[in-house]
Amino acid sequence: MRFARITLAGAVALTTALAACGGGDDSGGGGDGSGKTLNVLIAANTQYPDEFAAWQKTISEKFRAQTGAEVKFETFASANDELTKIQTSVVSGSGPDVYAVGTTFTPTAYSTGAFVKMGDEEWGKIGGKEKFNPATLGISGPDEQNQVGIPWVSRPFVMAYNTELLKAAGIAKPATTWDELAQHAKQLTKGDQYGLAVAYKDNFDPWKFVWGMSIQAGNPLVDGKTAKLQDPTVLKAYDTYFGWLTRDKVVDPAAVGWTNPQAVAAFAKGKTGYFMLTTPTAINSLEQGAVKGKWAFALLPTVPPGATSRPANGVEAASILSGDNLLVADYSKNKDLAFEYVKLVTDSDAQLDYYKKFGNLPANAAALQTLASDKQLAPVTEAAKKSVATPFTGAWGDIQLALTNVAVQSLPDLGKGSISAQQIEARVADAQKAAQSALDRAK
Repeated sequence: MRFARITLAGAVALTTALAACGGGDDSGGGGDGSGKTLNVLIAANTQYPDEFAAWQKTISEKFRAQTGAEVKFETFASANDELTKIQTSVVSGSGPDVYAVGTTFTPTAYSTGAFVKMGDEEWGKIGGKEKFNPATLGISGPDEQNQVGIPWVSRPFVMAYNTELLKAAGIAKPATTWDELAQHAKQLTKGDQYGLAVAYKDNFDPWKFVWGMSIQAGNPLVDGKTAKLQDPTVLKAYDTYFGWLTRDKVVDPAAVGWTNPQAVAAFAKGKTGYFMLTTPTAINSLEQGAVKGKWAFALLPTVPPGATSRPANGVEAASILSGDNLLVADYSKNKDLAFEYVKLVTDSDAQLDYYKKFGNLPANAAALQTLASDKQLAPVTEAAKKSVATPFTGAWGDIQLALTNVAVQSLPDLGKGSISAQQIEARVADAQKAAQSALDRAK
């Protein structure tokens, strides 16, 4: 599978392209948006599609009542789609007025210079910077004076485990190291029961395992302008991740074709010990499955594979700093309407409603505080505190896709039940070239 590459030739070319298209003319908003349409780009929700469609309808109706304007939603289904939309819109100087992008794509968006920088006036339009949980601002820009990302939702990653199965296997508490996890998974695997549920075909999951294991081992993947994907820690991470299926045999072979919602569904049947990468978005599905009342969240392991403790230069990264940011396009002719939309969906009531429907934690500080007493969310809150931002470079979008592409290219081998160290090394070498090329191009 070909993965997207950022081919935008630096900030100068981007600025020229935008100027040629005349982006940035601001009209509309201010209360009377009659006859206007605000275009919003947002990730498709494949886990709760019907509920997501209903939410879009509700928000559209509220926005129309407040402004007189319509909201038109456009969705993307993968990281490739997300990156491509940013690229094409920036070059053309037209497209969505508001982008809801994953936090890891915010550096790429920032590097284009095509989104509104948030000053006091802009923050004031949406209720003030103090409206947001400070931690969610950690990847809004390279520093506090240069921010484009407005926190919308927070999504720290954890794992879920089957309390009943772990107890039956004599496991007193969830694993805290990757090696201990593998051992637990072997204890839990028997008959039609498996130790781990892993979404090997997901568009977003695979690279997060590799990044986490690598940074815990002391390798941040990016060191200034140098990519470090061929570091032994990365090879060890892929070997561990693929090895759960090919070597340890603790994952259902069908997982080669699973996306994250399918892995959730498999775990929800009550025949799997751990579900490896999830967020509170899974709660509704789990509570409707056979595992209802028999599961809990736990931190993902924070000790790298092959170790019993983190090395001195290792980072206790429980999760990437994860969630979604809202960005207002500088070329938009409806900036005032765009900020009215942002204010609407980041206000406390809207944030709590979105959490109840989909499980994404609020970025709104007041809304988040109302969930503080929920013991079920305690590991998620801890993961949020121990989250670490991915490198803030315009190249990160390409690097993320390069890491994912290693997994994509390996799916046929995983389907056959084996993958060699040489195959992993060759694919990681290609990923290294792509990553370094992206860093060389990035401003």
